[in-house]
Order: sequence, then C-alpha cells, then structure tokens
Amino acid sequence: MGRKKLLSVFLLLVIGLVACSSNSGEGDANDATEAGDGKVFKLAHNLSEDHVVHKAIKNFSDKIEEETDGEIEIDIYPNGELGEEEEEVQQVKNGSIEMTKVSAGTLESFNDKYRVFSLPYIFEGMDHYRDFMESDSIDEIYESTEDDGFIGISYIDSGTRSFYTTDEPIEKPEDLNGKKIRTMDSPTATKMVEEMGGSATPMGYDEIYTSLQQGVIDGAESNPTALTDGKHGEVVDHFVYDEHTIIPDILIINKDEWDDLTEEQQEIFKEVSDENREESSKLWEEEIDDAVSEAKEMGVEFHDVDKEPFAESTKPIIDEAKENDELKGIIENIENEGDTE
Repeated sequence: MGRKKLLSVFLLLVIGLVACSSNSGEGDANDATEAGDGKVFKLAHNLSEDHVVHKAIKNFSDKIEEETDGEIEIDIYPNGELGEEEEEVQQVKNGSIEMTKVSAGTLESFNDKYRVFSLPYIFEGMDHYRDFMESDSIDEIYESTEDDGFIGISYIDSGTRSFYTTDEPIEKPEDLNGKKIRTMDSPTATKMVEEMGGSATPMGYDEIYTSLQQGVIDGAESNPTALTDGKHGEVVDHFVYDEHTIIPDILIINKDEWDDLTEEQQEIFKEVSDENREESSKLWEEEIDDAVSEAKEMGVEFHDVDKEPFAESTKPIIDEAKENDELKGIIENIENEGDTE
C-alpha cells in the first residue's frame, strides 16, 4: 500500500473515532449548552416605563434572574412595542413571545371565567379583592386558558377604576346619558357603561389622549395614574370615585415554556411573584397618592360620590352572569370571601 493511501486510511479512522465519541455524548452536550446559555424570555406590555406596573414587572424580572442564578433572563418590551394587549396575548399563544402582562378585562375575550373581574361592584373593596386573589379559587381562573396555550401565574394590582370626563363630573348614573366613554375592549365593560346610560367606545389605551382632546369621546374609566402617566389630566376636568371595578393585571406565560421549566424554577416563579406582589401593592398605593396630587396641580377636580345608585343600575349584569354555570361558582366564591371579612 502506498504512503498516500496509508495516510488517507489513517485520517478516515481518526474522523470515525471522533464522530463516534461525539455521538455517544450528544444529548448531554446539548443539555449542558442549553443550561449554560440559559433561557431568555420576552415579556411585553403596553404601559410606559414610568408606570408603577412596569416598575413591578422590572422588579419581578430582576429577581427571577437573581434567584435562578442567571438561568432565566426576562427582556421587557414596554410601551406597546409589540402591539396592543390582545395582540400580545396572541403572541404568547403562538410562542413568538413567552410572557405578557395583560388586563384581566382583555383576557375575558379568551376565556369567560376572566369576565368576573369586569363585573361592576363584584368586590366590596380592596381587602375583599385581595382576599379572593390570594385564595385557591384563583387557580381555577389561571388554568382556564391551558387549551389556548397559556396560563396565568400571578397578578399585579391595577387599582380601582372610575370615570373621568372633560366637561362635567359623573356624579350619578344619569349623568352618563349621551356621554361617549372609552372602555377596554371588554364586552362586560361595554355593557356596564350602557346599563348606566352612557355610550361605550372601546379603543386602545394609546388612543385615549387624542380622542379626549378632539372630543371623539367625553371621558374614560381607569385609575388616577392614567391622568398622570397617560397625561389625560391635561385634557380632562373631573375624576369621580365611583370605583365600579377592581380589575387586576395578570402575568401570563406560554404553557409549553412553563412546562419546560424545572419544578424548582416553577417554584421560584411562584415565590418571586408572591414577594413582588406584596411590594408592588405598597408601591401602588404610594403611586396613587402621588398621581392624585399631581393631577390636582394639573387642574383635575376629584369628587366622592354615592356608589349605591351606580351598583344598583348595573345589578342586571351580575344577575345575568350568575346564569352562566362556570361563572356562578366563581361569583359565589367571591361573595363568600366577602362574607368572611
């Protein structure tokens, strides 16, 4: 055999041995690479970086990275960079992003159980609301979207929602007659305004300022931070504390991504969520106080009102919801939480 031929055979043998060695450890090598590189989750929301909810999400993100020793990082995309809330949910469903913060009112379009949060005056106050949100009953709602490809893992306070307007205050339901009021894209929120006598106008959050300024709408409903973070206080005159709904923001995650986490990582997510929620609730109360003070300087007048007429005018919405077998049980659980206070 010639010298060149011997060299060729030798090279072939070496290549074969290297290939066999690589193949025998292929699974472990890939796993080690994945663990070394870690996971990077994209989390989108439609609020500004000054908003208290964004600060809560940033806190959550930092702690997840810290507690997982960098195995999981969360990149945040605020300001609606990746679309409106419904678009963000769709992206979580199809896996193009891993997580989003979304109003429970928006999730109503994906599963009927989230409709309970849009029911007016279903909660007696913030303590009643938090008692329910910390109960086991919330897991039924979080898991209700499994078949849609995502689940809820936690909530963030988003305050109580009330009416604010450009001309006269809404001090009783009759004051809504003839008024065009912006609502979230929620069938229950729309029905609530209509039951009170107003004309509901669903639109995206980023459209509110211009619509108020141009008279396309006469008012909107949200919490006082909308007056400052959203600058709506520049174009409205009155805010009334009718506090018709308490709608949380929900952190949702792609179901496959959640299942792909280790049990230890899932536990970290839950523990960090609990700690972050307590901190963000305190932060939220401070933010509301600051927002009210700032809005008053902007010229907004705040009004206390009798909530009973508002609650009475929307009672048919609660009665109708109780006819839904799935909602009836959740509503009863909420009412029982209130009874135990």
